[in-house]
Amino acid sequence: MDWTQVDIYTTTAAIDLLSVRLQDLGIRGCVVQDAQDFQEFLEQKDGKWDYLEDGLMELANCETCITVYLPVDSQGAETMAALRAMLARMKEEDTEHLYGRLEISCSGIREEDWANNWKQYFKPFPVGKKLFIKPSWEPVTEAAEGRTVLEIDPASSFGTGQHHTTRLCLELMESEVQPSTRLLDLGCGSGILFIGGLLLGAKSAYAVDIEENATRIAQENAAENRLDPGTYTISCGNVITDDALVEKIGEGYDLITANIVADVIKAMAPLFPRFLKDNGILILSGIITERADEVLETVTAHDFTVLEKREAAGWCAVKLQHVAGAGTRCADGRM
Repeated sequence: MDWTQVDIYTTTAAIDLLSVRLQDLGIRGCVVQDAQDFQEFLEQKDGKWDYLEDGLMELANCETCITVYLPVDSQGAETMAALRAMLARMKEEDTEHLYGRLEISCSGIREEDWANNWKQYFKPFPVGKKLFIKPSWEPVTEAAEGRTVLEIDPASSFGTGQHHTTRLCLELMESEVQPSTRLLDLGCGSGILFIGGLLLGAKSAYAVDIEENATRIAQENAAENRLDPGTYTISCGNVITDDALVEKIGEGYDLITANIVADVIKAMAPLFPRFLKDNGILILSGIITERADEVLETVTAHDFTVLEKREAAGWCAVKLQHVAGAGTRCADGRM
């Protein structure tokens, strides 16, 4: 397998936070190059340095950088898209400019080439019991018989359906969509979840993403699936910090999907009851299994009951129901 080196430029102050959020994207290992660490190394009181290689001395003036390696395939492309979205969220919250420029540099492949480089790996496939997902460049196959075809070209946005987080979300979602369903998709990426919901028969959908590029791609994908523009709205913004956007979204939704990351889900937790109607359904995904309990503890504290939990390859997706007074009870009545 081919791998691409991805350098993320930041600051010393952001290393710990960025490392945690990279782990939330499923990136288990990284290399940190930090000038402050090297300066502390040089200033050790007991250190006697008769000779240091020139390359080491250059570290004293380097820009702090976290390096990760992504496979050059569909999973790598999904992770790259999720990484870009995560950095956009960090820039949005960095009001004191502590995190540096949070920009990416790729070795061996330009970032914009990711959108095309992995197309050879993206083939049509079924999801759950009802959907069949395909990119525009692939024909419909016999495997799609009796299923609803969802055509998706994610470009540089997260969401082909191949990633476990997206697939789990679609599987949990398909039994909840009814003709009267109003769907809210928070962190829509390519738009695959709200488009899937509308194709399955939902009445309407509202989709939100913090990245303007993602909302543009979601709009293109919705048009590619020949959806009625009157049935969906797509907005760019951050519901955690933008009160006007929260007001615009409104309330009374039957179903919310949020395939993001653990920390963002936790920050959104107080908003879920506001958006949902009583007994509405919340589907969360994008959570590494190590943080599932932590996320559920936060969310269920806002009157949610866990209905179902699924795991695949280290990722977790959960279906919950908003029930006033539910506290932290699970479906079997446990607290």
